Amino acid sequence: MSALSPLNRAYNQIPKRAEKQEGPQLHETFVDSGVVDVINTVDHQVIYGRRGTGKTHALSYLGSEATGNGDLALYIDLRTIGSANGLFDPQSAPITERAARLLVDLLGQLHESLLNAVLEDSALIEDGLFVEKADQLLMAITSVRVLGEVEQTAEAESKTGSKVGASAEATLSAQGPRISSRLSADESSEDRGMQRETRKGTEQISLNFSDVAKSLRDLGNTLSSKRVWLLLDEWSSVPRDLQPYLAQFLTRCVLPVQKFTVKIAAIEQQSNFRTQVDGNTIGIELGADMGAHVNLDDFLVYEGNEERARSFFQGLFAKHLQSLATTTPNSPLTQISGNIVSAGFTDKRAFDELVRAAEGVPRDALYIAAKAAMKAGQGKISVPLIRDSTRSWYHGDKMTGLASLTQARQLLEWIIAEVIRGKRARAFLVNSADARDELLLALFDARVLHILRRGYSAQDKPGERFDIWGIDYGAYVDLVQTQSAPLGALPVGNEDTPEGYVDVDVPMQDHRAIRRAVLDLQLFYTPEGQQDS
Repeated sequence: MSALSPLNRAYNQIPKRAEKQEGPQLHETFVDSGVVDVINTVDHQVIYGRRGTGKTHALSYLGSEATGNGDLALYIDLRTIGSANGLFDPQSAPITERAARLLVDLLGQLHESLLNAVLEDSALIEDGLFVEKADQLLMAITSVRVLGEVEQTAEAESKTGSKVGASAEATLSAQGPRISSRLSADESSEDRGMQRETRKGTEQISLNFSDVAKSLRDLGNTLSSKRVWLLLDEWSSVPRDLQPYLAQFLTRCVLPVQKFTVKIAAIEQQSNFRTQVDGNTIGIELGADMGAHVNLDDFLVYEGNEERARSFFQGLFAKHLQSLATTTPNSPLTQISGNIVSAGFTDKRAFDELVRAAEGVPRDALYIAAKAAMKAGQGKISVPLIRDSTRSWYHGDKMTGLASLTQARQLLEWIIAEVIRGKRARAFLVNSADARDELLLALFDARVLHILRRGYSAQDKPGERFDIWGIDYGAYVDLVQTQSAPLGALPVGNEDTPEGYVDVDVPMQDHRAIRRAVLDLQLFYTPEGQQDS
């Protein structure tokens, strides 16, 4: 007998990363959290989201939809462009040269994707004008010039020669004397000249934005009613100092082209779209050149959205299991009804525990479920197994990512002490003035803190805004059902007269009521705060 039931084995076989799935499978397993209506537009957009929130899956689904509508979808994973030395070593070349190499690699992949689109579209194969414009694009991105010293040498040679001769002859014969003479002269001249030029230096990419923009515009004009969807994934994998140069290229060459739509998937805390160079601003102005109002972290927050989150994750697991069943002949998964909760979990409470533990991150849900299924063996997944797996995933994956960030770990420990142990709460408010704190954002990026609501304000002080943050479930799962367990989401009242707890969706009229929920980050940076951490 197998150590795992067919269903528990299937939970472990579900691909945890979208790039591990084939195109049709990506489309089949996509579950819309409400984001499709927002991103399936012709507007240029940046799609934010932390690791595991489904950025790649959303882009892939968008691409398949565009292809199904007769458009061209060009998906490019930015992790695959450039070389490690050229991108990450600032000493390898000037930043402009590093950026040029990056752009040429990107355009090379763009050109290759266009050719692949031609091969898959019989109409484009026969479109000689489209192929011609694609070739012109290739020429525009492959020009090279040499930088360095130029030596010019001139060599000249001249030869002149002359020869003069004279002779006279006299003879005496029966016919009488005869005199003959001969005069000869030969003159020759030869001139030779040679110009020699020697260049000493290195080849450097010469990328003319005007030529590239014209090539892309001409290419787009050949497509008639088709649109080109340029889907750039893993933007944050590009070094931060090069990102504005890549953004400037898009602003100058791609965004103005009417037939092109650009979608960028990025991690907000690791993105740098705009900077100053020699007094000039380069890059993308978010909100003007591109929209940046889409953040996948906002779509699946559990607090206050329990039913929507539950429905999404039920659909996520159901579609993945159905996909596995169709690829495996005589799979026992086909006998499982559509209600995966009763099929794989001891009760509804166990599945709700999984949804809460995922904290709105689909990939974390898949990993926690796989760990719990492994522990369940032939049985069903229970609440204790979810909690044990959540604890393991928190310490084994999330905290490992913070191993080199000593101060960030200290801040997390301080927050846990202040909020969970000190106020018996699981959420807190952060003033917008502190929202960009680097250590706080590092914890958010590591998925050990989560933003539950943005832009909250008390009615008596509308100018002062707060974000509601939550501590990851894995950080306090050990305290659940103990005397130290959190008693609610947000503590209200003040330290002297606490008034209990409220959910994150309950409006608080009075600023004094939320004072106890506000976490003053500046206290952490005081000597006392550092000592406590």
